[in-house]
Amino acid sequence: MSTTRRLIAVVLLVPTLAAVALWAFAWPAARTAPRDLPLGVAGPTAAVARLEEQLNRHEGAFEVHRYADEAAARDAVEDRTVYGAVVATTEGPELLTASAASPVVAQLLQQTVTRQAAASGTRLKTVDVVPAPAADPRGSALVASVLPLALAGIAAGAVASLLGLRGVRAVVALVGAAALVGLVGAALTHSWLGVLTGDWWAEAAALGLSTLAVSAAVAGCAALVGTPGIGAVSFVVMFLGNPFSGAASAPRMLPEPVGVIGQWLPPGAGTTLLRSVSFFDGAAATGPALTLVWWAALGLGAVLLGARLKPGPTPVGPPTEERRPALVA
Repeated sequence: MSTTRRLIAVVLLVPTLAAVALWAFAWPAARTAPRDLPLGVAGPTAAVARLEEQLNRHEGAFEVHRYADEAAARDAVEDRTVYGAVVATTEGPELLTASAASPVVAQLLQQTVTRQAAASGTRLKTVDVVPAPAADPRGSALVASVLPLALAGIAAGAVASLLGLRGVRAVVALVGAAALVGLVGAALTHSWLGVLTGDWWAEAAALGLSTLAVSAAVAGCAALVGTPGIGAVSFVVMFLGNPFSGAASAPRMLPEPVGVIGQWLPPGAGTTLLRSVSFFDGAAATGPALTLVWWAALGLGAVLLGARLKPGPTPVGPPTEERRPALVA
């Protein structure tokens, strides 16, 4: 390629990457709003009907679930079936939230229901059923962990591929690196910072599995298509997985179908899994865990398949001289 063509390629490539990055990161953030956000209502039939009618005025914002009483609504919040619930009581509406699931959503629900209560002349009582940890009330630390885990996975997969590790050796290296990332991550976020409050080993497993899903995908794609595979998977994880993860708000707060796509990618599935095992005793953890397992399994399978399809170079050495049998006296 001539120097002029290289110059033109650089001039065009950089603005294109910048445009894609701005679209991927800025567009979902600028269009953050509730979209069929699961919300429960509970109480007497007549009062629930009025609450449901008020919530339905926000067209397309909420997906309303009815519950018999406050206990059932509280269970639904703790099981991550809904992000919150409005309970009709004799003293006025009571809002159940879970700031551990999303501080942004908890604040949004409080503002919405407070306005409705003020319009009807009643006072709102708010109960945080599953509060965010005191060390991280806004969930900033958990959001900040998405990028380092993605970078750790990309680095592990790229290094294993560029160092020429193949087959079983590459698999052992990737699994070992992910396990260490999980242990170190749990030690930092749980034991030191106190921003995770669940079972220590479950959190370490979630962090390690999130890393392995990325590193296996990177190494597997590189084993099949070569070095360009590293860049392809890195692009998907960094430019789509991170901004589409919904870590800063919630998947149902992102434009469609961004929220759904984000949960199919390792950063989004990893964030959801980490919230479940850290704050909700593993509730609703099966889906994101299976997503990460599939990414890891397919990636490691591709690593093994690539070693079979493209065997490594045979070592070249001096030809061995043919030995003639010695004469026996």
